[in-house]
Amino acid sequence: MPDAPLVTNDAVVLGLLAALLGLVFYTEQSEHPFWVRFYRWVPGLLLCYFLPSLLNSFGIVDPEESRLYFVSSRYLLPATLVLLTLSVDLQSILRLGWKALAMFFTGTIGVVAGGPIALLIIGTISPETVGGDGPDAVWRGLTTVAGSWIGGGANQTAMKEVFEVGDALFSQMIAIDIIWANLWMAILLFLAGQADIIDRRSGADTRAIEDLKRRVEEFQAKTRRPLTLPDLMLVVAVGFGATGVAHALGGGIAEWIGTNAPALERLSLTSTFFWIVVIATTLGLALSFTPARNLEGAGASKLGSGMLYILIASIGLGMDVTAIVRNPGLFAVGGIWIAVHAGLLLLMARILRVPLFYMAVGSQANVGGAASAPVVASAFHPSLAPAGVLLAVLGYAVGTYAAWICGLIMQAVAVG
Repeated sequence: MPDAPLVTNDAVVLGLLAALLGLVFYTEQSEHPFWVRFYRWVPGLLLCYFLPSLLNSFGIVDPEESRLYFVSSRYLLPATLVLLTLSVDLQSILRLGWKALAMFFTGTIGVVAGGPIALLIIGTISPETVGGDGPDAVWRGLTTVAGSWIGGGANQTAMKEVFEVGDALFSQMIAIDIIWANLWMAILLFLAGQADIIDRRSGADTRAIEDLKRRVEEFQAKTRRPLTLPDLMLVVAVGFGATGVAHALGGGIAEWIGTNAPALERLSLTSTFFWIVVIATTLGLALSFTPARNLEGAGASKLGSGMLYILIASIGLGMDVTAIVRNPGLFAVGGIWIAVHAGLLLLMARILRVPLFYMAVGSQANVGGAASAPVVASAFHPSLAPAGVLLAVLGYAVGTYAAWICGLIMQAVAVG
C-alpha cells in the first residue's frame, strides 16, 4: 500500500462512492442473465459496503483523512432518521394484526437479549476476547451491531458515535453485521420458497395475509403520486429543518446534563450526538401524526434511503472483512447472537401458529431494515414488499432506543 492515498479530495471520493452505488443499483436491476444469477446469490446491500472498502484496501482512499463520514453522520443521518420515521403509520401497523407486531418485537427482544447472551458465553470461554471497558472494548463495538440489527445503518452509526466506537473496532463489527445478517437473510429467502408447505404443516391461518395484500395495494394506490419540485423541497425542508432543530437542542441538552448531572455520562446522556439522534427520531415520529406524513407518497423515504446509502458507502470505506480472520472469537459472538434471535422467533412462531411470512418479515425488519425487509417480503408476494418497509420503518423508530438499552446491558455484562 502506498504511503499516501491516491485520492485525497473528498469531492472526488464522493464521486467514486456515488459511481459505485450507481453501478450496484444499475446492475441489480439489469435483466442480463449474468447479473440475474449474480444477485441471486450476492445481495446488493453487501456490495454497497464491500466495493467502497476496496478503495481503502488498495490505498486509493484513506478513510481517516476523509471528512465524508463526519458529514454523513452529522448532517445526512439525522435527516435520514426523520424521513424514514416520517411515514410511520401506527394505525396501519396495528391493523397488520397483533401477531405480526408480536413477531416483530420478538425479533427486537431477540437482538437485545442475544448480544448480552453471546457476550456472556464467549466471555466465559475466552475472557480476553470480549473483556474490558476501554475505548476499544468489544461491548462498545457490539452496540453498533445492535443498532443495525434492530433498526438499520442509521441507527448503527448513531451507536458508533454515542458509545465512542473506534474505527478499527467498528470495521470488524461491520464485517460481523454484514456476514451474519446476509447468511440469515439467505436462509429466510430459502424458507420463503417453502412457505406453503411450512404453513400447511404448522396449521397456520393465512387468511390474514390475503387481507394484508389487499390493504397494502389500497394504501399504495391512495398515497402514490408523481414527485414535484414543491414536494421535493418540502421533503428537504422537513428533513434538514428537523436536523437543524436536533443540532440546536442536542448541544444545549448535553451541555446542561454534563454540568448539572455529570454522573449520567455512563448512560451516554452527556453525548451531543446521542441527543441529536434521539431528537431527530422523535421529531420524525411526531410529524407522522401530522399532514407532513403525506410527503411519503411523493417519495420522502426514498430520499431518506438515498442519503442512507451514501452513509453506508462512507462506512464501507473503513470496512475490513479480513479482521474476522484475526479475531474469530468475534465472529462466534455474531453467530451465537443471530442464533438467539432466530431461535426465539421460531419458538414464538410455533406458539402463536403464525404464517411463516410474519416470522420472516418480523425478523428481517429488525436485522435487515428497510433495505432488505422488502426483499424478503416480496419473496412471498410482490404486493407485500411495502409491509416489509412499514415494519422496517418501525425498526428505525425503536432502533436507537432499543440498541442503547442493549448496549447498557452488554456494558454491565462485560464490565461486571
